[in-house]
Amino acid sequence: MFADWTYALRDWPTYLTAAWLSLKISLAAFALAFLLGMLGAFARRSRYALPRVIAAAYVEVIRNTPVLLQMFVAYFALPSAGLKISPVQAGIAALGVNVGAYLTEIFRAGIQAVPSGQREAARVLALSPIQTFTRVVFPQALRNVYPAVVNQLIQIILGSSLLSAISVPELTGTATVINSRNLLTVQVFAIAAALYLILTNLVSLLAAVVGRVAFKPPLRPVSTSRAARQGVLRAIRRGSLARREA
Repeated sequence: MFADWTYALRDWPTYLTAAWLSLKISLAAFALAFLLGMLGAFARRSRYALPRVIAAAYVEVIRNTPVLLQMFVAYFALPSAGLKISPVQAGIAALGVNVGAYLTEIFRAGIQAVPSGQREAARVLALSPIQTFTRVVFPQALRNVYPAVVNQLIQIILGSSLLSAISVPELTGTATVINSRNLLTVQVFAIAAALYLILTNLVSLLAAVVGRVAFKPPLRPVSTSRAARQGVLRAIRRGSLARREA
């Protein structure tokens, strides 16, 4: 039994290369998903009907069809339509589009969770819509949904195992090839499972550190509301003073 494990571990450089490819694919897909999620959230909250309908259709279609089917569409349908992409690019596109639909709803919920008084205070303080979003709304919305966003990144890492179905040499596909060569099924896939555990736990720990640094100090609703009220009162006082001088 020990000899079997020793023999299975002889391919550890191949495992590490495959795990690194899985991580790179996951990060690229997450970047695409983050962008699509933000655009989708803006579209879902648009005052115009057409962007809302398009975003709603995107979310419903993607969330109600299997991700493996979406990978097959990206791998087989896109080249037949004249768009030549590699299996890795097809996998990144499929994972990014899939998770982007979930991030659309996550971001939309996070933006809606920001109290309306924050936006009203920003308008009173003469902040532009872009400044209001980037300085007031988005930081609080991202804080609200940060755990869910990190969870989607972990789901992408785990979902990258499905890319073996379109011949991407990521961790699961590489483990399958190694298993066909040495027939040590338990050992080979146990090593792959351990590497997935290491990857996801490292990402979770790194995300926790980033969260503590990025969201420090924590928002306090009471003090934030007090600051907003003080800003409103100052604006009212300035307006009253201006009327008196006039």
